[in-house]
Amino acid sequence: MTNKERYQDICEQRHNDVPLFLQYWWMEAVCQGKAWDVALAYDGDRLSAVLPYLYGRKLGMTYILQPQLTQYGGPLYFYPDGLTESRRLDFENRAAQCLIAQIAQHRPAFVRLHCPPSVTNWLPFFWSGYSQTTRYTYRLPDISDPERLFMNFDKEKRQRKIRRFEAVTSVRFDLDAESFADMHRRYWNDKGKADLLPRDLIVRLCSSAIGRGQGVIASLHDKEGRVLMARFVAFDANCAYSLMSAANTALHRSGHSETLMWAMLKYLSDKTKAFDFEGGMDQGVEFFYRSFGAVQTPFFQLTKCYNGLLDVLLKFKKL
Repeated sequence: MTNKERYQDICEQRHNDVPLFLQYWWMEAVCQGKAWDVALAYDGDRLSAVLPYLYGRKLGMTYILQPQLTQYGGPLYFYPDGLTESRRLDFENRAAQCLIAQIAQHRPAFVRLHCPPSVTNWLPFFWSGYSQTTRYTYRLPDISDPERLFMNFDKEKRQRKIRRFEAVTSVRFDLDAESFADMHRRYWNDKGKADLLPRDLIVRLCSSAIGRGQGVIASLHDKEGRVLMARFVAFDANCAYSLMSAANTALHRSGHSETLMWAMLKYLSDKTKAFDFEGGMDQGVEFFYRSFGAVQTPFFQLTKCYNGLLDVLLKFKKL
């Protein structure tokens, strides 16, 4: 049995313990047409950690990266009960070293991994030659009480706009994946840019998530029924993730995005615990997310360049 076959069984048996982005079905959806695998760490017969990853080849070199639309990867640890802090770190260090060794078997030229915010110990990766960059997202840790959330929105920037547009718009949750993918492409074309997300990826991922009850496309409509904006959110029992949005550029107004976001938060309030805005590094959107009362949340980007020439080129590119 391959690691991927074992992992499929693991995800089926431990579905509630495996976050959205690490689920077998998610990796299948975002990596279709590409290669992916998973590193598994065991402590005797007991599973201790997993790390699914995308890999491929370019210019004769193997790379390991985050798949598109997948903010976080692993490692995901399965802790035994009763660990002290010291023993927890021992457990993580042993499990991570096992995962790192399996990744190294691909002889990659370059590796980039995004740890989930829950991972705060990257020492095993440092000891193995990885570098770390702290990145930020913005999160609402508890969305169970929407009215309380609303009171934490910026009054001038968010609350007032939402109240204004709530009276003249409506929100629906039945836009199909094909229509959303077409709208996404038109949106970027109207901005004079190419859509970096393949249409088949958008359709496949949205359809898979919605079909499993772990995704929704919300759309904002004017009084004539025209779609003003749409947003796709995927979620598990612990957190929802805002992954894609598109606007009708001819009709879009400041306030549409806030109004749709507010409706989405209300819709999700009894389906998951937290909401991740999926971003925070772009200066243009950082305040927008923060103004919803969201908490700045750090996570680690881990990188290792095994190829000396590539390492020099990447460093030169940053200058």
